[in-house]
Amino acid sequence: MTAITQSHAPGPARGPVRRTERALAPDLARGTMLLFIALANAAVATFGNQPGAEASPHGWERPFNLVMFVFVHARAYPMFAVMFGYGLVQLTRRQDAEGSGPGAARSVLLKRNAWLIAFGLVHAALLNFGDFLGAYGITGIVFTLLLLRRGERVHRVVLWLWGCTTVYAAALAAVAGYRATHSGSGSAAVPTDDVDSLSAPDYLTSVADRLGEWPIHTLTVLGFIVIVWLGAWAARRGILEDPARHRRLLVRTAVVALGVAFAGGVPIGLVSGGFVHVDDATADAFLSLYEVSGQFGGPGYVALFGLLALRLSKARSASRRKLPVEALAALGQRSLSGYLFQSLAWVVLLSPFALALGERTGSPTLTACLSAVLVWLATVAGAYVLQRRSLPGPAEKLLRRLTYGPR
Repeated sequence: MTAITQSHAPGPARGPVRRTERALAPDLARGTMLLFIALANAAVATFGNQPGAEASPHGWERPFNLVMFVFVHARAYPMFAVMFGYGLVQLTRRQDAEGSGPGAARSVLLKRNAWLIAFGLVHAALLNFGDFLGAYGITGIVFTLLLLRRGERVHRVVLWLWGCTTVYAAALAAVAGYRATHSGSGSAAVPTDDVDSLSAPDYLTSVADRLGEWPIHTLTVLGFIVIVWLGAWAARRGILEDPARHRRLLVRTAVVALGVAFAGGVPIGLVSGGFVHVDDATADAFLSLYEVSGQFGGPGYVALFGLLALRLSKARSASRRKLPVEALAALGQRSLSGYLFQSLAWVVLLSPFALALGERTGSPTLTACLSAVLVWLATVAGAYVLQRRSLPGPAEKLLRRLTYGPR
C-alpha cells in the first residue's frame, strides 16, 4: 500500500475502534509491556533518580540490576512509541473506510493528540514528572500535519534513518569498547540524574517541582518521532494484522533489534551490578551506548509479540483465548488507564510524604520490584473485569468522549 487514500464521498467522522477490529498482537504487547514500564518507573520513584537502580547492590540485587539495564530500562517505552505510530495509521484507515474523507481523519487525530497533551500536563502535575503522554500528543500532531498522508517514497526515509541510528550505535559501541580496554579500573557508578519531585517533602512541593520538570522531560523524548514513524511504516503494511504473511520480517527484526538493544545494555548493566569497575569516562560511554541502543527495543519487542500472537492463533483450537492471554489483551486495550493507575500507585506507595515503602524496608530494590509486579497484576485483573462487562477503561472512555463527542 503506497499511501492512505479514500475515494468515497465525505461523511461524518466515525467513532473509535470496535472490538471486532482489534488485532491480538498490539493489545498483547501493550498489556504485557506495562509490567516493564512498572518495573522501570517503580525503580525511579524508589531511588529518586534516573535511570533508577541501587547504587551499592548486594546479593541478588546485582544480577537484578544487570537484568533491568539489559531488558527493561530505556527498552520498554520505545515499544509504546512504535505502537503509537501504528495506531495513528490504523485510526486513519478506519476513518477512510467509512468514507469520512481525509479531513475527518485529520480532525480526529489533531483533536485526540491535543487532548493527549492536556492529559500529559495533568498527569505530570499531579503524579509523574516522567509523563510520555504530552510527548505523544506533540509527536502525533507533527506527524499528522507533515507525514501522515505522504507517499511511499517519503515513508521509506524512516528506514534510512534507522540505518543511520544503527551505524551510530555501532560507533558508540566501538568507543565504549576502546575506553573499556584502554582505561584503567575505577570506581565510577552509573551516571544518574536526581529528580527533585521524587524527594520533595510534601505533595504540593512535588507538584511545583513536576511542573518545572515536565516540559524539559517532554523535550528530551520528542526525538522518538523516528520510532513513531517506524510504527506508522509498519502499520501501512498491516504487519501485525497479518503476522503470518510477514513472519520472516518479524523474525529478523526481533533477532537483530533485540540483539542490539540487549547487547547495548550489558556494559552499563555490569557496572550497575558491580561486576566490572571502570572510570567516569568509560561509564559515560557505556551510558550513551545504553541509551541509543535502547531505541531498538521498540521494534524488537513489537516483532516478538507479533510472532507470539501468530503462535497463539495457530495453537488454540477454539476461538476463545485462554484466560492469561485474554486478561493481558484486556489491559492492552486499556493501557492508558493502566499507565495512569501505576503513576498514582507510585505516589501513594513510594513517595517520601506518603507510605515511603522504599525507606521502610531493608531492600528498596525488593520493594520497587514487588510493588511493580503487584500493581501491574492489579491492573491486569481490573482490566479483565471491565472486559467481561464490555466496559472501557476510565481514561480511554474520557479520551474517546473528548475526541469523538458523546456518540
